[in-house]
Amino acid sequence: MSDHAGHTHTADAPDGAPSWTLAAKMLQDVSPVTVPEGASAMTVQVDWGPGDPGTPPHRHSGPAFGYVVEGAVRFELEGEPERVVKAGETFWEPGGDVIHYQDGNALTDAPTRFVVTMMCAPGKPMLELVGQEELAARAHLRAPRPAG
Repeated sequence: MSDHAGHTHTADAPDGAPSWTLAAKMLQDVSPVTVPEGASAMTVQVDWGPGDPGTPPHRHSGPAFGYVVEGAVRFELEGEPERVVKAGETFWEPGGDVIHYQDGNALTDAPTRFVVTMMCAPGKPMLELVGQEELAARAHLRAPRPAG
């Protein structure tokens, strides 16, 4: 048994490094992140059936950090091109005024599951839908749509 920073571990990794040093794998490291003062955090699991378009255009009052557990998410933030985030990959959004256009299932033949942790500003909803009038007024901020 070895003791590292007050934690007891029973096995070391084959290369001689303590097993605890190899247990964590960096999945996402983003900067800068602005968290609203007094924010609360919420972690949710989202399950979309095959081809589900997901949540209509919306925004969050604080940053959100996600991990795709199964399937693939069609992901699009204002000012960024649409992309597909596959199982084992991560996504994030800064929150605030930025519109999140898509978060649906990119697969038509299989379910998709992701987990997302969101920071929510006090007194604000965790998710706010964006109306057609605002979408039209901000259309110039949306990245060009894929052909086809």
